[in-house]
Amino acid sequence: MLGEDSGLEVEALGGRPGVETARWAEGRHVERILEALVGVEDRRARYVCELVALESDGHELRGTGALDGHIADAPRGTDGFGFDPVFVPEGETQTVAELGDAWKAEHSHRARAARALASQLG
Repeated sequence: MLGEDSGLEVEALGGRPGVETARWAEGRHVERILEALVGVEDRRARYVCELVALESDGHELRGTGALDGHIADAPRGTDGFGFDPVFVPEGETQTVAELGDAWKAEHSHRARAARALASQLG
């Protein structure tokens, strides 16, 4: 059995919305985050993903992945979903939506969590 949860942690929002991201965004991810950060200079944020695999004997394996970055002032790009049009990963100048699905498949918080979990599987 495999479970996954992901969220966005924003420094200026005290780490919120975190595990409440989906409920907080109410399907309006880009609009909600831009509204929340109007006039805010510190736009540091990070995507976080936790994967949990439950083995048949009940033993848990966990993989955690994070992608640090910041929230852009306006949406850019067409790939991805959620906050991707406004999330600029550390070391990049483009949003995840501009970087595209191939970049995301290799570098996202979910990809990192999956690699961390896979390293534990025998």
